[in-house]
Amino acid sequence: MENLYSLVIHPPEPILILVKSMKNQLATEVGWFNSKNSVGHITICEFKATEKGIENIKNQINKVCNTLSPVEVHLNEFGSFQNGAFFIAPDNDSKKNLKHIMKRFHKSLLVPNMLKSDNPHLSIARRLKPENLVKANRLFTTIDLDFVCDSVVLRQFDENIKQFFVTDTFEFKGNPQPESIQGTLF
Repeated sequence: MENLYSLVIHPPEPILILVKSMKNQLATEVGWFNSKNSVGHITICEFKATEKGIENIKNQINKVCNTLSPVEVHLNEFGSFQNGAFFIAPDNDSKKNLKHIMKRFHKSLLVPNMLKSDNPHLSIARRLKPENLVKANRLFTTIDLDFVCDSVVLRQFDENIKQFFVTDTFEFKGNPQPESIQGTLF
């Protein structure tokens, strides 16, 4: 049987607590919304895998993390997408660094039908109606958060509670990539 997984970046606990309180504030203002109960995260990708397949994918994630170095992330503005998503966005340098990390996983993970996220953001709400998006923008106007992205988190979807839960955390090791050695033919 296949399970649904997501590979994400989890900010540290104080930011997760702040995001949860923002979700609660917004719910007080607009009622229930998609992702209201989701723990704050920056999505890298989603995919399905069997129990046997996920072990292979975990090995692939470990190999990528072995070569990644921690990066500073600065979240400094709110944004939204046409689909009603309301989120906290990273500054330009952080966005560039996060995209680099995301692309490394996208290129390295050999997973069929992987849904890739290529626009790093920390979601507050998804699928808000236009009038509720206006309320969110009025409610939240300034933000200034910093954290060090030094790991990724693998989460599995629980069909019963309709939420993801953390199964594994993979630390960045900052080891240089082995250079390929080019031989010569005689």
